[in-house]
Amino acid sequence: QVQLVESGGGSVQPGGSLRLSCTASKFTITGGCMAWFRQAPGKQREWVSSITSGGSTPTVDSVKGRFTISRDSSKNTLYLQMNSLKSEDTAMYYCGAIAGYGGTWGCSSESNINYWGQGTQVTVSS
Repeated sequence: QVQLVESGGGSVQPGGSLRLSCTASKFTITGGCMAWFRQAPGKQREWVSSITSGGSTPTVDSVKGRFTISRDSSKNTLYLQMNSLKSEDTAMYYCGAIAGYGGTWGCSSESNINYWGQGTQVTVSS
């Protein structure tokens, strides 16, 4: 079965950087769209950024210019580079995927996601 395994979370001071990884098995990451979501304590899970099969990278306004989604097909791995981190970025971060999807915005809705990783915690605090 498809597995998505996130890593790279941790604790960092405001202004710091982290890079999250999501490695897929039994799923080719270019064969659909993949996305990063996050869920802060007491809040609903929210979409952060996606990468489509064609390479488009829609991103939520609150992280534009600070977060960059990318992928390495040779490693079948999705990344989220997070710079200039703020306390409000503190959350559990999840990667998700929709297999066989070629559109742009489908991965921005969690109800469409077929597969989820287990999450990795990001804490931004001084």
